[in-house]
Amino acid sequence: MSLNLSPKHQGHSAAERFGIIERPDLTCTPALLKETAHLYERVKDVIPAIEWPVHAPYVFHINRLKKERNAVILAHNYQTAQIYNCVADIVGDSLQLARDATRVDAEVIIQGGVHFMAETSKLLNPEKTVLIPDSKAGCSLSESITGADVRLLKQRYPGVPVVTYVNTSAEVKAETDICCTSANAVKVVESVDSDTVLCIPDEYLAMNVANQTKKKILTWKGRCEVHERFTAEELLAVKAADPSVEIIAHPECHPDVIAVSDFAGSTSGMIDYVKSHHPARVLLVTECSMASNIQASLPDVEFMKPCNLCPHMQRITLPTILDSLLMMTEEVLVDPAIADRARLAVELMINLK
Repeated sequence: MSLNLSPKHQGHSAAERFGIIERPDLTCTPALLKETAHLYERVKDVIPAIEWPVHAPYVFHINRLKKERNAVILAHNYQTAQIYNCVADIVGDSLQLARDATRVDAEVIIQGGVHFMAETSKLLNPEKTVLIPDSKAGCSLSESITGADVRLLKQRYPGVPVVTYVNTSAEVKAETDICCTSANAVKVVESVDSDTVLCIPDEYLAMNVANQTKKKILTWKGRCEVHERFTAEELLAVKAADPSVEIIAHPECHPDVIAVSDFAGSTSGMIDYVKSHHPARVLLVTECSMASNIQASLPDVEFMKPCNLCPHMQRITLPTILDSLLMMTEEVLVDPAIADRARLAVELMINLK
């Protein structure tokens, strides 16, 4: 893909435009520990003290380099606690991150998340430089469908509106009528003028939407490799062992999982639920890093942690973020012809009343 740059930037990489900075000394000194003590205070309940000297030099130099680069770090709710709590400027779900980034005065966005999130940030911030610390941070759901697949679906179901989850590539968004998130999928589906709607690519999200609307929902067999592994049977076993546990599930889970949960919502919705209801014990049926991020601010809530980690999210680390800031890599590139159409689908969702 080619980047939609202003004329003065065309043909130049981010490293050429901003320059490369020499790698700092990553020795952990008593002075550095003192400088980062207030940040360790945020995560002391989820990161053992013996581990902090490993993280502290990266945290210190990343926060220093952000100012030098005029950069902000966007961290998804599934990022590790040391990223989420110690170097991120904006945290949230994928769309919330991109929307909030449009409101900050920064030249550079470092995307602490997977590739489709970085693309969405670029779509909504076309004049900013968007970097992802590891371009191999993909997504099983996003990779389950292509733009060509959507074109074939539209041929098979002519005139049927296409509602596409933001967990997709810019190429797929460009073929769509309007995007949705897990938080607003039902609202978006209800907004389109048709009794039949293609809701793609997440099959389980579409099935959960179908349970909340009278419209006919056509699905695609895309699934999140983290959320598809949860079963209603294992959750019922948890409830049988301890009825006091509140189970909170993500809509990318199978409808049977949602049916036995106490609450279902997007990652931001799940966090809001825990903060507002303050359950004594809770099981988050989602990527398990998120539990540590919430627990850092709610140490009195006991989290049961099903260890379903997203291998793609785990590619983003403090060392890769530091490298990204030092060398201005890896820049997210979106073809202007694709970007213009994909941006429209996202903006239609954002502007939906």
